[in-house]
Amino acid sequence: MKQTLKIATRSSQLALWQAEWVKARIIGLFPETKVELVHIKTKGDKILDSPLAKIGGKGLFVKELEVSILAGETDIAVHSLKDVPTELPEGLEISVMTKRETPWDAFVSNKFPSFASLPPKAVIGTSSLRRIAQLRKARPDLAFETLRGNVNTRLKKLDQGDYDAIILAAAGLIRLKMANRITEKLPMDLSIPAIGQGVVCIESRIGDERIQQLIHPLKDLETTGNVNAERALLIRLNGGCQVPLAGHAITRGETVTLTAMLASPEGRDFIRLTDSGPVNEAAYIGTRLGEKLLERGGREILAQVGIETD
Repeated sequence: MKQTLKIATRSSQLALWQAEWVKARIIGLFPETKVELVHIKTKGDKILDSPLAKIGGKGLFVKELEVSILAGETDIAVHSLKDVPTELPEGLEISVMTKRETPWDAFVSNKFPSFASLPPKAVIGTSSLRRIAQLRKARPDLAFETLRGNVNTRLKKLDQGDYDAIILAAAGLIRLKMANRITEKLPMDLSIPAIGQGVVCIESRIGDERIQQLIHPLKDLETTGNVNAERALLIRLNGGCQVPLAGHAITRGETVTLTAMLASPEGRDFIRLTDSGPVNEAAYIGTRLGEKLLERGGREILAQVGIETD
């Protein structure tokens, strides 16, 4: 039976790539399905002159898309998972996490061959508190300045000489066929990725069986387990964009290992821990590691920005 599926998406180049990728996968599996993209502008797309932490953090790129699903105007929304809050509107769920692309941060520079080669006082463009805290710990002699906008806008600012280097998600550059712009992928001992980085997810109405049948084949089990650990950590810490927070899980065999970082906004306090356990206990491992971070000083760090953890 011919049917129509409407996908809510932002209009940025990367968001459209993600939506088109999901569209192609669904049509490949169900050729009789007509898939339409519905372009929606979010608050995060409209405010480009302030760091995300100052204008609301997580949820800035998803709320308007969620409203369209609940109103029945669209059937699903395609997101970068790292933009999605842990608390979703009633009636919605993250129903599919697709196979993760490269999760690492990318160092991009036209002048220097590596992060280590940067001279003192070099200017790095990024608005991510997570990136700044980790890179400043490694190189306190560098300067960090705000950088917002889509991928092309950020690269243009680098190319016109506003920065000596910028930090972007490697996955976005790879998906946009700009992998040649990656000067260096930053290793996890230097920069732990954001929770969910590199994962495209699908949000849908709970209990909508017609939609579930179309999107369920896109689910990747290993990615889902890893992200369950990461997001359980996020939930335990009531995390958002107000503090530098990172978490990345890797599965080897039947064991999942989660590495996390929590720092104070100014970077004076810095905690990094790792925990591991059976894959089928991924969420528990994330919660347990969150508890360990709280016990090692995380509770005091979060209290600095008014986040309660008990």
